[in-house]
Amino acid sequence: MIRATCLAFVLAATAVSAQPATTALGGVLRVLDKVTGKLVDLDLKSGETAELGHLKVNLSECRYPDANPSGDAYALVSIHYRDLETPVFDGWLIASAPALHAMDHPRYDVWALRCIRS
Repeated sequence: MIRATCLAFVLAATAVSAQPATTALGGVLRVLDKVTGKLVDLDLKSGETAELGHLKVNLSECRYPDANPSGDAYALVSIHYRDLETPVFDGWLIASAPALHAMDHPRYDVWALRCIRS
């Protein structure tokens, strides 16, 4: 319920100030292994997949606002755990609001940091 309320608030706020977005060459995602405490940054090009531990992380695209390129990043990702056919996460990660649409996994956290523009 709280997550739905926060989502509604953010969507209403961004609808007023919606800006055109540009698709970047790739993006940077941060992965936390909660068991070992290890943080790893993945630099992925659009369409690229990386394997880290038991995860397979695919970045479909990364977008950033035209008016403020370093202000935010929106990464469309698909994350598979081990060899499961169904992804544990499939959707947009938002750098400025990592908890808004987060991957819910007992061992790993993944969030977007920024887009790679050049």
